[in-house]
Amino acid sequence: MKRVLTAAVLAPIALVLVFLPPSWQPLFVAVVAVVSAMAAWEYLGLARGAGARAPRIAVLVSTLVLYAAWWEWQDAEKFLTIFGTLSVALLIYCTFASPIENVLPDSASSIFCLFYTGMTLIAIPALREKPNGPSLVLFLLFVVWAGDISAYYAGSKWGRHKLAPRLSPAKSWEGAVASIAGSMGIAALLFGLATLLQRQDIAVLSYPQDLHYWLITASVVNVAAQVGDLAESALKRSVGVKDSGTLLPGHGGILDRIDALLFAAPVLWCMQAMWL
Repeated sequence: MKRVLTAAVLAPIALVLVFLPPSWQPLFVAVVAVVSAMAAWEYLGLARGAGARAPRIAVLVSTLVLYAAWWEWQDAEKFLTIFGTLSVALLIYCTFASPIENVLPDSASSIFCLFYTGMTLIAIPALREKPNGPSLVLFLLFVVWAGDISAYYAGSKWGRHKLAPRLSPAKSWEGAVASIAGSMGIAALLFGLATLLQRQDIAVLSYPQDLHYWLITASVVNVAAQVGDLAESALKRSVGVKDSGTLLPGHGGILDRIDALLFAAPVLWCMQAMWL
């Protein structure tokens, strides 16, 4: 019940943010930046379980600067330059601030955190900047959510063959297949809804490519989401914890809730950038 109630509160908020007018894009970017910083805080907490003592404040500031840089320039070359500069800055900070025996794990966890919880989520505001941006972000969220729900219920009922028992014993191949099917199903529904609305001259959703493109995209994004979920499970298991935090009742921490998006969002952005 806690899981359902938490989702019932957060999902509408996310949808309202997605469909805010373009003039509200700074607020959207700011919200994603805050979520990214909160996930970074939780990741660094996990890293402490492995012996790293990364400077949390320095990493959070670097994460927020990364988003500010993207908002200011939105240029790939300048953005990568800023990311590299921040990475070197974190290395220098750890070189002088960490105990000598901790410089390597502290700097490594800091820089990886900036990439894992910071750079990856920038794909979400980047997607929203595209001509059909809100539709793309909605597609991303619904594909990930539908896959997660389908895997949970199908795996609970029919799961017999373990998918990755070392990483997540509850996940099954049956659930994984159902997850892909659920994502493809919601993609088809979104495409059909967009087509129906366009016939009524209601320009709320826009999926200009044909249906098979979106079905393929949904399946690829779903696989990325499942790998992202397993990757975060591996991080948690490596330090012997069940959840990354306790902020979201029934869901664990922020990182537990967005782990799939950390992989799925960049994949969708890359597919849009390379194939269209």
